[in-house]
Amino acid sequence: MMRPVIRRLSSHVVDLIAAGEVVERPAAALKELVENALDAGATRLEVTLRGGGCELIDVRDNGRGMEAEELPLAVERHCTSKLPDDDLTAIKTLGFRGEALPSIGASARLFLTSRTETAETAWELSVQGGVVSGPVPSAGSVGTRVVVRDLFFATPARRKFLKTARVEGNHAEAVMRRVALSAPDCAISFVMDGREIFNLPPQDVRARVASILDVPEDGLLTVDEQRGPMRLGGYICGPGETRRTGSGQFMLVNNRPVMDPILRTAIRVAYRPVIEKGRFPVLLLHLRLPLDRVDVNVHPAKTELRFADEAEVRAFVIGAVGRALARSAGDGGGIQADLGIIGRRAASIGQNVPGTSYSYDHTGARAVPPADLGLGTSVRRFASSAVMEERQSAPGLAEPQQGYVTSGRVAQVEDGGGEEVPHPSVGGRQPEQPLGVPIGQIHATYILSIAPDGDLILTDQHAAHERLTHERLRARFAEGAVQAQALLMPEVVDLPHGAAEALSRCAEELARFGLEIESFGSGSVLVRSLPAPLSGSDVAGLLRDVADELVQMPDLPARQTDSLDGRFEAIMARMACHGSIRAGRILKQEEMDALLRGMEQHPRANTCPHGRPTWLKLDKDGLEKLFGRTR
Repeated sequence: MMRPVIRRLSSHVVDLIAAGEVVERPAAALKELVENALDAGATRLEVTLRGGGCELIDVRDNGRGMEAEELPLAVERHCTSKLPDDDLTAIKTLGFRGEALPSIGASARLFLTSRTETAETAWELSVQGGVVSGPVPSAGSVGTRVVVRDLFFATPARRKFLKTARVEGNHAEAVMRRVALSAPDCAISFVMDGREIFNLPPQDVRARVASILDVPEDGLLTVDEQRGPMRLGGYICGPGETRRTGSGQFMLVNNRPVMDPILRTAIRVAYRPVIEKGRFPVLLLHLRLPLDRVDVNVHPAKTELRFADEAEVRAFVIGAVGRALARSAGDGGGIQADLGIIGRRAASIGQNVPGTSYSYDHTGARAVPPADLGLGTSVRRFASSAVMEERQSAPGLAEPQQGYVTSGRVAQVEDGGGEEVPHPSVGGRQPEQPLGVPIGQIHATYILSIAPDGDLILTDQHAAHERLTHERLRARFAEGAVQAQALLMPEVVDLPHGAAEALSRCAEELARFGLEIESFGSGSVLVRSLPAPLSGSDVAGLLRDVADELVQMPDLPARQTDSLDGRFEAIMARMACHGSIRAGRILKQEEMDALLRGMEQHPRANTCPHGRPTWLKLDKDGLEKLFGRTR
């Protein structure tokens, strides 16, 4: 066999190899083009896609444009105007490598038209499969227009592995939403396959965030904290607004849209106590820090970063987001009940809705069917399943009695006898009690109260008390007050050498939470005790899970790993559930008031430990929709 000889690859092959790294799909090409437009100072951006970007990507901007002699350099590899002094430690622009346009031109049909403010005409240059033509005079306004047709026609193997036009279009839309959030002062129009996805004018940050995240502005919680040279700003949604995927999470670092695993981990840890497992928060966070404290030159797509101190960044983000979420009930983050659906379903007052069964209270009056309260499927499911769960777990509990409100007084029925309690004065309450005055119970499960502004508040008594109990348990855990349960026979767990070392480095920290380990030869760990709440757990499985996370993120405290913290959260949630007020229990007036006041004083009281809402609000607009008073 002949010895292979080292040879220099042709420039065309080099371009095709680079194109595979930089332009992996249409969305990646689109990202590079719109970032070039923003770097050029564009204040208006028009983007059109067809076939998910495989057939056409058309990006127009009103930026500074390029001169005729600059166009050939723009499509030559490693030519850029963004590194005037060759300093890679202080990159202020979104792009800086000079690879995007050459990579696109090597694998597609690229048409570049540009004009500066002082030029008499625009100039057009084309690159098809790496072959450059032009520039030639052309019609065009000030700015640049880039048209990409038949992406990957020169690399059919890459095109064969693309997904459907719909999937590729979804990726492109995600790119445009990230770009729109990073440049709220830029007007952006985005059209895909003839359908306008969005057309946004220049906006302030809050309005742009509400538009892109599709949430009301008053539902956004502000984050604005600074630690040394680092500053974290942005807007987050409370635990009542979550998604099934992470598509509602947007992160910026020094105005650069990123998908960084360090930041994603910090967000997950901060939201873990307040949202349901398997749900994802909705937010925009913007981290600003000195340019020399972050390296953006670590990934071809520039979506991942390397921080000089990852642990410091992660702790800062966790703390800032956690403090923004640590609001007492009534301070925001509750779920607005929308009862307008009833008005649309009912043909008129006094007529049954076809196919709907009604329930009757003890007075014989017909009540609104619980399934028609219009609170949203997940909330209705929670309300009904919670009651059933409590009844099944406590078979000796009496059937819940009905609570009803009379004129100016609260009547509660218990064991066949009625006791009337004077109705507290709503007007005498102060705004520091946002959950208002309790006026009774519904199905002996939900506390009905009137807020200082007149809104109706429904509070799930079990979920609310469960959160307060959970907070007390969590405080003990945070203080390290977790009892250790010694194993009758210490267990040896065999691990890869790196995993065993990662655990050994955290041995002191783990011991404070009742997990005592020590090295036992090369690649093995001896477990002497477990935290008492986790006794009976799979010791080897727990250690392996914690070790895997610590290997992936060496600076992550063991306390914050999903494997350890998640199990503690689940245990504490169960303990809180069994130690809290049950659904179906009649409460006295002072008990209801004490529960509401406690919620107003505790952080994260807007949700229970499982991430479900503890209270709902029906405002004046909702009532007017319900009674058809809207015009």
